[in-house]
Amino acid sequence: MTPTVEIRHIAEHSGQEVTLQGWLYNLRESGKLLFPLFRDGTGVIQGVVVKSAVPAETFERVRGLTQESSVRVTGKVRADKRAPGGFELDVSDVEVLQLISPDAPYPITPKEHGTEYLMDHRHLWLRSARQRAILGVRHEIIKAVRDFFDDRGFTLVDTPIFTPAACEGTTTLFEVSYFDDKAYLTQSGQLYNEAAAMAVGKTYCFGPTFRAEKSKTRRHLTEFWMVEPEVAFAHLEEIMALAEELVASVVARVLEKRRPELAALERKVENLEKVKLPFPRVAYDDAVKTLQGKGSEIQWGGDFGGTDETLLSSDFDRPILVHRYPSKVKAFYMAPDSARPEVALCVDMLAPEGYGEIIGGGERLADLELLEQRIKEENLPRQAFEWYLDLRRFGSVPHSGFGMGIERVVAWICGLEHVRETIPFPRMLYRLTP
Repeated sequence: MTPTVEIRHIAEHSGQEVTLQGWLYNLRESGKLLFPLFRDGTGVIQGVVVKSAVPAETFERVRGLTQESSVRVTGKVRADKRAPGGFELDVSDVEVLQLISPDAPYPITPKEHGTEYLMDHRHLWLRSARQRAILGVRHEIIKAVRDFFDDRGFTLVDTPIFTPAACEGTTTLFEVSYFDDKAYLTQSGQLYNEAAAMAVGKTYCFGPTFRAEKSKTRRHLTEFWMVEPEVAFAHLEEIMALAEELVASVVARVLEKRRPELAALERKVENLEKVKLPFPRVAYDDAVKTLQGKGSEIQWGGDFGGTDETLLSSDFDRPILVHRYPSKVKAFYMAPDSARPEVALCVDMLAPEGYGEIIGGGERLADLELLEQRIKEENLPRQAFEWYLDLRRFGSVPHSGFGMGIERVVAWICGLEHVRETIPFPRMLYRLTP
């Protein structure tokens, strides 16, 4: 009985007869030879069917295969440097699990399709080589992030999806009915993370977050995944160091494990190879002057737009850390700089090559009275934050954290033009399906 193997392990079975389970990716015919390409989700391998070497019905069965028909293929693995992956399969038998009718063919053909058409067929578009490569890189990034924090003694604590109040401003909340009350989809797990940090010291949450931003830029999704560490007793400098170590380690991991996927995406890996520690640090004050010198109309006190972020990072070959923004453009929980109360002890990490902010965070307000004042200034519902204020009443300590958006990191590392390709089923201003 032949072993059933995955294409990614095909090199371990050179010279052996094996069975593969997958789909027809493409089929080329040359006289009495057929060259079917099979994929199984782990790779692609070329089959060779010689008319004189197989029963006539087997040859015709392969010849009649249509794109994405599902099959179970048996054959002998043969090394061939010219073949994709370095191996071919001398096919001896094919069992057809489902033959897609030529009268109702697979919707995505090798021809060019418009973006909207592909997005409407996202459930099928995921099967393409490009999308599979992106999914592979995304998987590696997520695994690298988890390993980074787990190896450093962080405890994963899951935070709620339903929340009673805003975390990142009231204008981007998704409101949902909650029995006889109302709730909101989480914008961030940070506030709950702060509670967890007071229990375990170093924590992180990793899950979906939601922002009702009416934005159609290439950097925005309404649903995205974010990893958020929080560290008790950490100040701004320590959390900045943690952020740069995380990003450098993630990039190194992808370069180590996912070179074939980066090649499939035609990513310039030499750009990623420059992402080494330390990352440049730029004070907000200096950033404003730099932008003004580049023609930006930004004034001190304003937040940076996407164009500003691109201009600012264009002078660097690795991410930069911009710190100490004006307090008024940051969230209510950000600690002010004791030397300059008008600026917050916060940091944004901007990726190179025009990919913008990938991390935002800083030191949290540990002072009860000042936090109460900030909640009042922002007109936030005091009752909804009483539990959060308890963290300052009972054993308050300096603490810091940040959030890293997975999709923006995937876009940057993969070199993608739009964030919609970074997540299997993107949710955007005008897209809720499939």
